[in-house]
Amino acid sequence: MTKKKPGTPSSTIALNKKAKHEYHIEERFEAGLVLLGWEVKSLRAGKGQLTDAYVLLKDGEAWLLGSHIQPLSTASTHVIADPTRTRKLLLHEKEIAKLIGKVNQTGHTCVPLALYWKKNKVKCEIALVKGKKQFDKRATEKERDWNRQKQRIIREANVS
Repeated sequence: MTKKKPGTPSSTIALNKKAKHEYHIEERFEAGLVLLGWEVKSLRAGKGQLTDAYVLLKDGEAWLLGSHIQPLSTASTHVIADPTRTRKLLLHEKEIAKLIGKVNQTGHTCVPLALYWKKNKVKCEIALVKGKKQFDKRATEKERDWNRQKQRIIREANVS
């Protein structure tokens, strides 16, 4: 395996942190993304966002809606750039059929979790999720706080 060179940037472009808070993640998929040239240049510069983005499954195809890729002023001078255009996700037919079957069940939806580089391609990690109730969100937060507190106690005990 090739080791990462020191000083190379992370392969992650954008994360959807809100999705992990709002939903129970049941299954993850890796999808390719159909992009224009100016979008790739903007993503190389780290100008992508996934907040409030979601996946629409329609006519046996998957589409990424609501993602925002800010156009660079130098890259898209001759093209009228739409930063929130609908982008096609590339998945296998079996994966799309599985997603459509699960989304048609009550409470399930499909959201993007991350945009990242895989070699020279942009990939989108999408997940099949089920919405959390308010008490689930509070329980998750309590557990996270308790784990942080435990780490502090252990660290202080080891220092002394």
